[in-house]
Amino acid sequence: MRSWYPLLSLLCVALLASPGLRAEELAVHAARMQRELAEKILPYWHDTAQDSEHEGYLLADDAKGRGQAKEKQLVSQTRMIWTFSLVHRRGFSHGSRNYLEAARQGWRFLDRHFLDRERGGYYWKTDLAGHPISRRKNLYGQAFALYALVEFHRASGDRTPLHQAIELFRVVQEHAHDRTHGGWLEHFDEHWKPLLDPALPTEVEVAGYKSANAHLHWMEALTELYEATRETSVRAALAESLRINQDYFYPLEPGRSCFHRQRDWKPVTDPRSAGLSYGHNVEFAWLMIRAEQVLGRQPSWPHFHAHLRHALKFGYDHERGGLYNRGVGNEPAGQTDKVWWAQAEMMAALTDGLRHEPNPEYRRALDQLIHFVWKHQVDARDGIWLDTVTADGQPKITAKAHSWKANYHDVRALLKFIDAFGTTGAGHDPARP
Repeated sequence: MRSWYPLLSLLCVALLASPGLRAEELAVHAARMQRELAEKILPYWHDTAQDSEHEGYLLADDAKGRGQAKEKQLVSQTRMIWTFSLVHRRGFSHGSRNYLEAARQGWRFLDRHFLDRERGGYYWKTDLAGHPISRRKNLYGQAFALYALVEFHRASGDRTPLHQAIELFRVVQEHAHDRTHGGWLEHFDEHWKPLLDPALPTEVEVAGYKSANAHLHWMEALTELYEATRETSVRAALAESLRINQDYFYPLEPGRSCFHRQRDWKPVTDPRSAGLSYGHNVEFAWLMIRAEQVLGRQPSWPHFHAHLRHALKFGYDHERGGLYNRGVGNEPAGQTDKVWWAQAEMMAALTDGLRHEPNPEYRRALDQLIHFVWKHQVDARDGIWLDTVTADGQPKITAKAHSWKANYHDVRALLKFIDAFGTTGAGHDPARP
């Protein structure tokens, strides 16, 4: 029997050396994330992104060198407001870096230049000075405007942005809610005339279809608006968005997830709409739990775990760590690049999964993911995550800030991890999942 002891010892050493079973504790990861946020990541965004001439944010940076911003787009501008508001509430403002003021100047730009005061809603894009260059309105953009307004209200105590959020909700309900089939239409001109031809060029999703992406983020925004207002009409809309996401876009059988549906919820057969996004699936999973908790419902943990396990089985790199981009049904991933936001959403979902129940598979995957991101996707100089790397970690898109990349996904995931596994202090809010 003793002849096995050396072999067992070697096996234990090998196991402990594997990425998923390292002795490094989750609390150590959380402490590092706390330092990175306080000393690198948030100072980077505060110091490089604010437009000192016109207000709002300039997003054009790359690991290879800083570029010249040419536009201000609704989603990235509002995501910046949201993040700066949140980190101020979490205690990160100090000295010369007041993140509430960084949010406030972004809100002023939003209010002065994006808001359509005559017809309601927010334009899609302005130039750097704030002149509208795309007056279209889409559900995806309105969702993030609402989301930012609620969070800025929470951080500032100012009720004006909350009133703006409520008014925006009412405008969207009036013009975009589909009273025949349920859900929401997504693309409109500046007069709120629906744009329904799928051949029309758009910058987000497909005109005439209902998308998983927009309905997911509309649910996300409604969750926070309902928590802030407890208005009956908002509750009803949140419940509807939750049901639609669960039934049509992210069902209990994750392999049946889809990007788009027809207006009457029939499947879209266009090959361009085929497949699923692992990042969106796991993002939905934890946002679903959040919505249910705010509604006071029993959380749908079986639904949550189904999506997380599906992503781990078909879309996760168990050799190196990290979440692949896209796949089809219950087949191995077809697009194996690792995009920054998908890694962040996998981190958030695994964090919530471990908070719900001890799970060795989740723990191993989370540890692998953290090591992969810090080794291959983070610019060590400032802590900012690169846009996209290949499956083996080679830089593919080295952008750090642009009109589709702000500080929302990764900062949110880091804060969620700190809340779950760190110690009480700046960045810790046990009341928020």
